[in-house]
Amino acid sequence: MSLFSIKDQVVVITGGTGVLGACIARHLAAEGAKVVIMGRRKEEGDAIVDDIRKAGGEAMFLVTDVMNREVLEQNLADILAAYGRVDALLNAAGGNMAGATIAPSGNFFDVQIDAFRTVVDLNLTGTVLPTQVFLRPMVEAGRGSIVNFSSMAAFRPMTRVLGYAAAKAGISNFTAFLANEVATKFTPNIRVNAIAPGFFLTNQNRALLTNPDGSLTERGTDVIRQTPFKRFGRPEELCGTIQYLISEAASFVTGTVAVVDGGFNAFVM
Repeated sequence: MSLFSIKDQVVVITGGTGVLGACIARHLAAEGAKVVIMGRRKEEGDAIVDDIRKAGGEAMFLVTDVMNREVLEQNLADILAAYGRVDALLNAAGGNMAGATIAPSGNFFDVQIDAFRTVVDLNLTGTVLPTQVFLRPMVEAGRGSIVNFSSMAAFRPMTRVLGYAAAKAGISNFTAFLANEVATKFTPNIRVNAIAPGFFLTNQNRALLTNPDGSLTERGTDVIRQTPFKRFGRPEELCGTIQYLISEAASFVTGTVAVVDGGFNAFVM
């Protein structure tokens, strides 16, 4: 078997209907994984599953709410009924909202605390809670892999995205905490890592980084200026790192944040 093989792994992806999650799901299915796509949008989820099955892959979609333990527990029951195990969890659910960001003409006092709480909960608690649910069958099986989704905003105090950045920094910290917790209290055969994408155009950030005609906004221009590759990432460029982290190729890798950013985090003026 190839060191990077993920054939027959049961891989659960929260936020699986997003641009990045859907791309990763299609790739992992093409590599032979049994992919469980979880999200709020059933029509989109069913369409992704249909695409995967037409290409010869195996997938299922489950409506979920990463903030609701009861829903997540039912998701787990459905997965175990279908496949009997969970080999990997990708915590790709997350997002942002206007009240938790600062407009170009605004300042810190404009941040709406309720919106801030919502964004922190969605991203951080929405990673911790699914992990509590889907880690359990891994502990019982004595093996598994978890990949959380951090961000460039976890490394730098980026302007405007206060709530999102705080949550993503928390995810990086949680990743290191859980890697140690699981290895020392359960088994070192369960690995916990994170991926930190650079700037990829998604439905959430497209209007922030590009104008309707496709040209760059001021913020988009600043991002590209600080990216040595001088472009945004393509969703498929995350897939190799994800596959590596859930394969045996990463058998001695845990507690780390893998950066996929075209050099953004290494940029020096």
